[in-house]
Amino acid sequence: MRQRLSGQLLVWAAIATCCVGASGQSSAQAAAAPHVFFRVHLAASAPKPLSGRLLVFLKQGKGDKEVNIQEFHPGETWVAAEEVHDLMPGASVEMDADQIAYPKPFSALPAGEYEVQAVLDTEHTYNYSGRGPEDWISAVVPLGQWSAGSSEPMLTLDQHAQANPMRTEAVTKAKASVKPGEIEEQEMVSPLLTHFSGNATQIRAWVVLPPGYGKDASEHYPTVYFTHGFGAGMDYDLVQAAMIRRRMEAGKMPPMIWVMLDESCPQGTHEFADSVNNGPWGAALTTEFIPMLESKYRMDARPSGRFLNGHSSGGWATLQLQVNYPQVFGGTWSTSPDPSDFHNFTGPDLYAPHANVYHRPDGSAYPIMRMDGKVVATLEQFTKIEAVLGPYGGQITSFDWVFSPRSKSGAPMPMFDRVTGDVDPNVVAYWHDHYDLAHLVEKEWPQNAALLKGRIHLFVGTADTFYLDASAHLFDARLAALGADAHFTYIPGRTHMDLYLVDKDRHGLFDQIAAEMYAVARPGVSWKKTN
Repeated sequence: MRQRLSGQLLVWAAIATCCVGASGQSSAQAAAAPHVFFRVHLAASAPKPLSGRLLVFLKQGKGDKEVNIQEFHPGETWVAAEEVHDLMPGASVEMDADQIAYPKPFSALPAGEYEVQAVLDTEHTYNYSGRGPEDWISAVVPLGQWSAGSSEPMLTLDQHAQANPMRTEAVTKAKASVKPGEIEEQEMVSPLLTHFSGNATQIRAWVVLPPGYGKDASEHYPTVYFTHGFGAGMDYDLVQAAMIRRRMEAGKMPPMIWVMLDESCPQGTHEFADSVNNGPWGAALTTEFIPMLESKYRMDARPSGRFLNGHSSGGWATLQLQVNYPQVFGGTWSTSPDPSDFHNFTGPDLYAPHANVYHRPDGSAYPIMRMDGKVVATLEQFTKIEAVLGPYGGQITSFDWVFSPRSKSGAPMPMFDRVTGDVDPNVVAYWHDHYDLAHLVEKEWPQNAALLKGRIHLFVGTADTFYLDASAHLFDARLAALGADAHFTYIPGRTHMDLYLVDKDRHGLFDQIAAEMYAVARPGVSWKKTN
């Protein structure tokens, strides 16, 4: 799922300098308190010296099989981090759990009954995909009644992550459905992206063919380009591909070709945007990958037969592809997209004087996640956890990699200070000019009106987990002022996670979206089976 990281390590090291203060405690304060240390041992069975991000997780309780960050309970687990290099099998390292820690240095822990676990994130992918089979993990060690400084626990890295059985079963079933003429894997080394990075860089996707594709060699089909959200990759795409194939077989969706694109990268998600940091992904998709696919498959090779659908970060990706390449695509059906108008970037107005992404002018915290109408995490919590887990591959850092100008060090310029939350207006100005989709549509409307009118469709829940409905309303209003004939649907009570639920069918919205696309590509043509 990930490209190799060697070409990014120096860049990430430059970014890391802004994250060391994630605990919010000054160096003088940290030095004044006795630090908490953990000795972490690498099992002698390790095949070679290992490097990576060493993470120690600690929480109150006992008897748990895993100690990990809970995104809906961000203060429940404490985590400390340290980069280790070439740790030899059988050797150990002493971690200072006060240097890089969340929510505070571990010396601030009150006395209590705790349990602790260590993870060596060898591929620096924890922020994107969590624990993987390549990581080395310790058992959960009960500390009993423990207070900071009372002992130096020993943790032995001698295990690997256990696969989620539900996820494993879903992927296994999906892989069994990969058959020529039904679901096929396609990839190509992109000349544009390879030239940009200096390393062979692939575009990858699963191609879902409709039932009956092999029967009539003269029939062509509308094509949907699907982009997943943050944290997903080719396995997720395959599970979705199998689901779509089954729905077409059952007659719930019209016969179309679906291309399930992988937009994951070491920096998070590149979102098929043309970026000075990630490379020209939009250009590579539209001028290299799509022409390659259209030469292999009987696709409608015209805008009225090329459509876009994606969720969350993938929703933003499909919006920007429609806005930036209106001559290529005939419409986007984007769901719960990341902010499209930066006057509300999941809460903060990035253009406000003295903007701060952590706190409102009255000092109250900006929320980032809600559940059942209650705030469960703030932007500051979300960002500072991410900074400890690693200054690479996280959702917030991913925005910088896509949207920001490049600094002299080669790293993207952070949009805001990770310690204080203060926004950099110069970076925001760059974001505005290049990636604020509401602004871009207004700017290019005289040239693109005929290509965009009626082609932007957006679905979002009124209870979106990440408050993304607010930005959608702003984008909706600006499109309405242009007479863009955009179609925005606000689904009452739906969250980020259950948006596609129709009746009791958790994928039901796919049917509606696909039917609307087919009506554009084949006006007046009925695709439903008749008895």
